[in-house]
Amino acid sequence: MMNKCEKEFPERLEELRIKKGVSARSMSLALGQNAGYISSIEKGRALPSMAIFFAICEYLEIAPQDFFEYDMKEPEKLRKLFDELRYLDTQSLQGISILVARLAQEK
Repeated sequence: MMNKCEKEFPERLEELRIKKGVSARSMSLALGQNAGYISSIEKGRALPSMAIFFAICEYLEIAPQDFFEYDMKEPEKLRKLFDELRYLDTQSLQGISILVARLAQEK
């Protein structure tokens, strides 16, 4: 029986790869793997080693913990936004916080 991670990991990888706009083949080759490597993961036939998982996250420009935030649809954009936010002063952060809260309420 397939556990939750074995089911969700391939789906999440495919989702993030597609958002990045790259083919499974080109991602596989960029990671130094055979052309069908990412495809085999996405089809549930294989799981990457930890080293390759970290390389996948680096390639996707996300933190490893963001990979497993399955409801986070744009982790690479959120990571870049967070990197920029940390240089803002308190008043600017407060203004952005209010704006984000309003946008979230509209949703």
